[in-house]
Amino acid sequence: MCLFVKDMGIDLGTANTLIYIKNKGIVLNEPSVIAVDSYTKSVLATGREAKNMIGKAPENIRVIRPLQDGVISDFEMTASMLRSYIKRVMPETSIFTKVRIVVGVPSGVTEVEKRAVEEVIRQMGAKEVYILEEPMAAAIGTGLAVDSAMGCMIADIGGGTSDIAIIALGGIVTSTSLRHAGDKLNEAIIAYMRKQYDLLIGDKTAEEIKEKIGCAYIDKSDPDSIRQMNARGRDIITGLPKTISINSIDAMKALEEPIKIIIDGIRSTLEKTPPEISADIVSNGLMLSGGGGLIRGLDTLIEQSTGLKVTIAENALEAVAEGTGKSLSNIEKIQKYAGRGTKKRV
Repeated sequence: MCLFVKDMGIDLGTANTLIYIKNKGIVLNEPSVIAVDSYTKSVLATGREAKNMIGKAPENIRVIRPLQDGVISDFEMTASMLRSYIKRVMPETSIFTKVRIVVGVPSGVTEVEKRAVEEVIRQMGAKEVYILEEPMAAAIGTGLAVDSAMGCMIADIGGGTSDIAIIALGGIVTSTSLRHAGDKLNEAIIAYMRKQYDLLIGDKTAEEIKEKIGCAYIDKSDPDSIRQMNARGRDIITGLPKTISINSIDAMKALEEPIKIIIDGIRSTLEKTPPEISADIVSNGLMLSGGGGLIRGLDTLIEQSTGLKVTIAENALEAVAEGTGKSLSNIEKIQKYAGRGTKKRV
């Protein structure tokens, strides 16, 4: 007999994991990273603490990102990381508590990948698990009218995947999932620095460049559009540490190719859209969410490439987590949104 129901939404992202609890909002936002002892296999750290070890850990410590391109690449480590996070936000659940969890996954994942996510959540003791595609979760989280007959469009650019979808009447009409997002932007910056300046930088430095001076479009009339920073790394030729000064123009050149792929994904989604909904999208425009959506000038570049009005979500980073949590307020609707909801026989 269940006396209490605990509803939880999880955005299991490649870069960050967010947990939303009903009536409390987002209670956890941590990097999807885990550090384990190579010999004893015991968990040493998770989240921010583990992320700070990347590129610095000795041989006996393995620092793992258990999700790659939006899907679980290391099942055991994902389960250990999630167990640690859920324990933090929900220290104890009694046998009288029924836990219902909605998890956001990229729209392009296979049934096998969905089952892998579901299995990990099951191990946490959830009685009901619903798998919600990230663009739908992001649309609910940003407040788009997903149940309306009037079509709406969202592009959620996360760490591992960019999910672009057209939504109407509570379902995804057409979608594109690209395994081309924040991580690929970091890789492009690393490659550019190596080629242009013979400087070898790490993932962390690439992330810093992307966040501080990264941009997709430079508005020449805005004096603040070109920013500068120092990048530190190892000189490929001498092998010695080196610091160089770079600016937004460097960052824009580095990000040009991966951003073009994302914009092509938006265009191909529009090309697959039925004409009636295309008319709605012209009126409503495109909603941009996810960490990648915050890159300066990306909205302007998409507007120029597609002719659509682009709005950046106010809660771009939390949109998927908030959408998974909000969707639980109506369990009949979540079964429609998720396409399939599964209950554990107890």
